[in-house]
Amino acid sequence: MICCTISRQLRRFACLRARMYSTASSAGTEARSNLFGKSKSDIVKIVEEMGQPAFRGKQIYEWIYSKGATLFQDMANLPNSLQEQLERGYCVDYGQILQNQLSVDGTRKMLIQFKNDSRAAVEAVFIPEEHRGTLCVSSQVGCSLSCTFCHTGTQSLYRNLTAAEIAGQYMIAAWIAKDLPHRINQRPNVSNIVFMGQGEPLYNFRNVSSAIKLMTDPDGAGVAPWRITISTSGVAPLIPRIATELRVGLAISLHAADNDLRTEIMPINKTYPLPLLMNSCTEFARIAGPQNRRITFEYVMLDGVNDSDRHAKQLVDLIHGLPAHVNLIPFNPWPGSAYRSSSAARVAAFCGLVRNSGVHASVRTPRGDDILAACGQLKSVHDKTVDA
Repeated sequence: MICCTISRQLRRFACLRARMYSTASSAGTEARSNLFGKSKSDIVKIVEEMGQPAFRGKQIYEWIYSKGATLFQDMANLPNSLQEQLERGYCVDYGQILQNQLSVDGTRKMLIQFKNDSRAAVEAVFIPEEHRGTLCVSSQVGCSLSCTFCHTGTQSLYRNLTAAEIAGQYMIAAWIAKDLPHRINQRPNVSNIVFMGQGEPLYNFRNVSSAIKLMTDPDGAGVAPWRITISTSGVAPLIPRIATELRVGLAISLHAADNDLRTEIMPINKTYPLPLLMNSCTEFARIAGPQNRRITFEYVMLDGVNDSDRHAKQLVDLIHGLPAHVNLIPFNPWPGSAYRSSSAARVAAFCGLVRNSGVHASVRTPRGDDILAACGQLKSVHDKTVDA
């Protein structure tokens, strides 16, 4: 019995890998509707319209999101007739891996394409560490913000990702990390999710919200909300909704505490200037309450631009009174970038000034920079090959 179970799991994983890595479209797959991305109530409604009881929909939901099944024939507690009916009209599709690159430090970058659209491809990055594994997901294809220090900012916005396409990045990473099917009381290798990939998550709030609800459902993927963080460049009006509706962590892509300088390097500051942004952060902290984590303020260190002692003091003054943690990020260069990273000594001095002022601060260690997978280096470019 154990050998048969292992055999079925290996066969399912082989089929999944073949499907994820395939770049050729299938007429049969395109004609079918994707069940992945649909909520439990959506799937229940579908099976009821097939003349099946509601509990069958709940079983299918669990197979898809908790057990990671992508083939209806592997959903062992479903009648054969229902499996065949589902196969004719539906599929379970996370997306196709076009590139899978492995860094010397163990970081993995995946280029994932959706709906056989060559332009609808994004990068997701998995960063394994000793006590956790963090997946950085994208929310849009390209970006409209044009931050001057970010590689994604050189790629124009193509479209928003759907909830299925966002959650699909997690499922692909979970399969590769051998987290599926989920096992009770076992820490997953993909333990944390951060919306720090391509795009501005709050400009795709509805789909990001739906994806988070799918990923955090205890009957499905079961990711704890406190293990998810949304990073925003400062879409101020929607920040409080992260606390009221999603109850996940908040990171602010800040990078300058001077309003004019921030406008220069982050054009979104013209629409949502620092005073408005900080008011929204204060409201988030009030709603989230003391049980929530500190707000993370991300600050890329640009040599001669925002890294002086004066800039450090401005930063401390700006976030004073908030439950804050400053994450200093040495600039990661990319082709055509106009900036250089601050020296290690300057980063350390800046960090020391912030800490000595009573604000928690740390320096992010670059990961995956040899494959352009580090912070600020992502961009949807590919040669349609699988590297690892």
